[in-house]
Order: sequence, then C-alpha cells, then structure tokens
Amino acid sequence: MTRAFELPDLGEGIHEAEIREVLVSVGDEVEEGETILVVETDKAAVDVPSPFTGSVQEIAVEPGDLVNVGDRLLVFGNGEPEEEAEQAPEEEAVQAPAEQVPEEEAVQTPEEKVPDEEREGPVPASPATRRLARELNVELGEVPGSGPGGRVTSEDVRTYAEEGAPEAPAREAEEEEVAEAPEAEVPEAEAEAPKVEMPAAETPSLPDFSRWGEVERQPLRSVRRTIARRMAQSWSQVPHVNHEDVADVTELERLRREYKEEIEADSLSLTVFVMKAAVSALKAHPRFNASLDVEADEIIVKHYYHLGMAVDTERGLIVPVIRDVDRKSISELSTELQEVVQRVRADEASLQEMQGGTFTITNVGLIGGRHFAPIINFPQVAILGMARAAWRPAVIEEEGQRTVTPRYHLPLILAFDHRVVDGADAARFMRRVVETLEDPNRLMLEV
Repeated sequence: MTRAFELPDLGEGIHEAEIREVLVSVGDEVEEGETILVVETDKAAVDVPSPFTGSVQEIAVEPGDLVNVGDRLLVFGNGEPEEEAEQAPEEEAVQAPAEQVPEEEAVQTPEEKVPDEEREGPVPASPATRRLARELNVELGEVPGSGPGGRVTSEDVRTYAEEGAPEAPAREAEEEEVAEAPEAEVPEAEAEAPKVEMPAAETPSLPDFSRWGEVERQPLRSVRRTIARRMAQSWSQVPHVNHEDVADVTELERLRREYKEEIEADSLSLTVFVMKAAVSALKAHPRFNASLDVEADEIIVKHYYHLGMAVDTERGLIVPVIRDVDRKSISELSTELQEVVQRVRADEASLQEMQGGTFTITNVGLIGGRHFAPIINFPQVAILGMARAAWRPAVIEEEGQRTVTPRYHLPLILAFDHRVVDGADAARFMRRVVETLEDPNRLMLEV
C-alpha cells in the first residue's frame, strides 16, 4: 500500500512554502515523527516530520520549489494501516502547534461538517487526535467533524467528551428557524447604492533589457518574494501618512553608557529604551495598537503589547516579535532582544517568534541616514522608525540666555494608517514617545 504525503496546513493563514531541504532519498526507511523536509514560509523555516512509518517510494519536490497546502510532497510505501494514515497529522505536521491557528480560521462553517451517517471508510483524523480520543474514551465514529472534508479535530473530541453528541432535532429546528426568518429590510437609499469596485492594477510588460547589455535573471524566492508581496499589499491597501519628530536623548545616552556594563547583554542599545517609550505611548493612545477589520467595519484594539522588531539579515528583512514588552525590565528586554536577533540571523528562529505582533519598530540608525519612510507591517496600523542618532548643535535657552551646545538627537518617523488615526493623533503619540525618551526618570517609571 502506498500513501501520498501532502503539504499540511501550517496555520496562521499560511498557504504556501518553499522547499529548502529534502532530508530523505527514495528507498529510505523513516519513522513517524522523523524530520523529512525543511520548508520556509513567509515567517520562518519549519521542520516537517513524517506522518507515518514507511519507506520513501517517490519524492515529488526538490529544493527551491514553491508548494501550496495540499500539494504532493512524497509517496510512502509499507506505511501504517490506512486508518492511521488517512490524513497527514494536523497537530504534529509542523513545529507550530495547532493552537496557534486563530479561532476564526480553525472553526469551519456548519456546511462543511460531515454527518456520521454519511461517512464512508475510516474516520479522517490525525494520530494525535486519535490518541486524545483513546485517552478520553471517545469513539471517533460518533464525533461530528468540523475540519475540512469532515476531518475530526482535537477540539471536536474535547467538545464531544464534555457535552456529548449534539441533538439532531435541535439542529433541525434551528435550520427551520433560519429558513423561515424574514429577510432584513434594506433602506431604499442603501439598496440602490452601487458597489464601488476598484479596477485591478495591470502589470506593464518589461522591455528586453538584454538589447542594451548583459543581464542576469535571479529568481524572486523565499523571504525576498514574501517581502515584495507584503510591501505591495500594505502600500496598496493602507493610506500611509508619515509624522516626524526628534528626541533629545543626551541624558538618556549618558545613562545608557553608565549602565550598559551592568546589563547581561553585550550592549544596551537605544532601541530598548524606544521600545519602552513606544509602549507608554501605545497605552496612552490605544488605537495605534490595533488592526482594522474592513469587512466588519470595526477597529480591533489589542490590550497586549507584542512589538515586532525589524531585523536586517542576509535573507532580507525579518520581523520577530518581543512579547509583553510592558511587563519586562530594560535589562530583560536588552537580553531578549539580543538573543532573538542572533537566532533570526542564524536562521534558527521559530515560527511562533514571528507571530502576534501589534506594533513594529524598525531601526536603520546603525547603517546611517537621517530620514526614511517605513511601510506599515500589515495588518498593524503603525510603525515607528529610528534614524541615526548623532551629536548636533542645538540652541539652549536658560534664564533668558541662548547658547549653542552639542546635543545627542534621535530622529523618529511614525508611519500610520490614516483610516484609523488622524494627524493630530500621530502628533500626540510622537510627543509622548519623545517626552518619555527625554526624561530618563520618567522612562524608569515604565520599567
């Protein structure tokens, strides 16, 4: 008996991946759970384990291939009985656990559920779900599946174990009630309003550049391909507006240099202090810590502070997430940020470390530049950019006397979604950031 293994659902709305490594060859014997492939999504590299024990009979992919969820990857022979290998495991297919999948993506509509009496053959469920059913003494054949094609998920098993089988008459009554419900009346003005559709942007054809000299074509793959797609998505959907300001961080720089040797990290950067100042501003102006649900006409305000930190790598710009910044000290954030950056640049960061950001900070100061216009990390509504901090002459007024003295200035650029917040909101947000950075005593209160 042969079994085909297809790319499983990787969660978090990820629908495709690039094959980075194929770790087996035709004829190899593998055990269930043994890593057979490494794929790269738009977030991170992911190890893909074998769904069952068997021999590799065919390999349908090679490094560099782009595959979608459901595409055939390998074919196995002499695998487990069909009941155990009916589907690739949902929960164990990749390192990212199933509970990372947002609830709205994990729960399917009632129409996709397959009634027990319509099932033919073995119940579609992953080995992890089967083990859970055995532990809870639940008969899988009696559990309605809410997954695609009627697949039974772990949540289905837990719900069944707690609540028992749903009553068919109750479901039928609900369906009849929905069927008999009168149609909602639509105001005449709304009913007549035509739907505005934006024309699709056409991609112009390129000339033959080789007519003028030697050219080289390089495939747009992996992280760079994802960056291109996401930047285009963000720029086309979000009305970007920039607001700039400058923070006088002279006293903060003195404090940073004084205490950096006591921090367990190799260095204590200004970025860590900006993270704290940003959270202070996010708490004071919560709409910058939000996402816009266009379909529902709702602003989703998040009451947690997970900051995405843009990291420059050889593969492109990667944005890991530092969680609960408001609950961590300067010392803790300094150490964690350094460790995360090292893992990202070594291509060792997990998929989970790339998820859940609410606001992003990007710092080009170490490279140079006094001004740039960052693009929002969709679906967030704002991003804070740090340019290069430097000593610059400033006019200081004391007791009516003006003097020119060197001060350490940090340029800051805030890009925001004008659908959610206005220019005045952005000005107030930036003043909160600047005032927090300019007053080290106030900043220490945020630790």
